[in-house]
Amino acid sequence: MASHLDLEEQEQLDQLKHFWKTYGNLISWVLILAFGGIAAWNGWQWWNRDQALKASVVHDEVERAVAAGDLTRAEQALSDARNRFGRAVYTQQSALLVAQAAADQGKPEIAKAALAWVVEQGNDPGYQAVARLRLAAVQADAKAYDEALKLLGAEFPPAFAALAADRRGDIHLLQGRKDQAKAEYTKAWQGLDAQAEYRRLLEVKLTALGVDTQALGAAKPAEPGARS
Repeated sequence: MASHLDLEEQEQLDQLKHFWKTYGNLISWVLILAFGGIAAWNGWQWWNRDQALKASVVHDEVERAVAAGDLTRAEQALSDARNRFGRAVYTQQSALLVAQAAADQGKPEIAKAALAWVVEQGNDPGYQAVARLRLAAVQADAKAYDEALKLLGAEFPPAFAALAADRRGDIHLLQGRKDQAKAEYTKAWQGLDAQAEYRRLLEVKLTALGVDTQALGAAKPAEPGARS
């Protein structure tokens, strides 16, 4: 009986050796890749947290400089953040803050540079949308209407689509294109919730252009695929 068990165990051992000889290297590499991937992911997460923490410190410096009215110091801190923590959300916030301070101080070129960086290099769609809207406003103030409309022609996240349409309407109105302005204001008005406070401002704009917003609200949207 013992001899039979020994033979059975030896057979199982031989099968195990054969299996490991055939698949051992493959299994080892799969395990190495799996554990390596976990280690890399953890390292990536740690690096992101570290970058965010350091960027938040620089953002605090930008806030203090802006509060003190020291735009030069705020620019320097932003430049440091862009060079070292360009992918951090705090850096995009810092750029928006510097842009606002520059606009308030009548320095549109500084504002444009900060906003353009967020539009081109940012990785948060929300902040990019805000930067695009503000940059379009700065360009409109400089009468660079075509550039502003090009910016506003890009695809916006749904939450910003109505605001983009409203700003396009403003620019068309500045150019004397009342029909285009009316169309964009209508699009913006229809894209906002009925309870949204901003909708009241759009009603004023539309009324000034001769649009009856009550009739507009009563009109039913066309069915998809319906003929005009």
